[in-house]
Amino acid sequence: MNITLHPGRGDPVIRTMPRPSDVNASGDIFGGWVLSQMDIAGGIVASARASGRVATVAINAMRFNEAIHVGDIVSIYGAVVKVGRTSMTVRLETLVHRRNDQREILVTEGVFTFVAIDGNGRPRPVEGG
Repeated sequence: MNITLHPGRGDPVIRTMPRPSDVNASGDIFGGWVLSQMDIAGGIVASARASGRVATVAINAMRFNEAIHVGDIVSIYGAVVKVGRTSMTVRLETLVHRRNDQREILVTEGVFTFVAIDGNGRPRPVEGG
């Protein structure tokens, strides 16, 4: 599955910097931290499209291309690429700027599925879906 967003990368959703407490045993940023940030970003994108609460129901694809290091500036971009009756598919790209380097480096890519939920946590239709 091709999950690349560029050149129409989507909207910038999150910009953050990992801390030393986010490293794994190899000294790189733990993959779970990256996955968590992407899930948050995807939830923001899906919630805006659904005009309300959403829940992650699947990670359809995930690719780790390069490591993230402490001090990297991490930016996550996302876009809704498919809308069903109650669900949305969101593509996400994580890019970094390394210290003293202004190039953007694509480090992770993913495709997540979210479902719109009502106040009781039950699936609800996505308007215009």
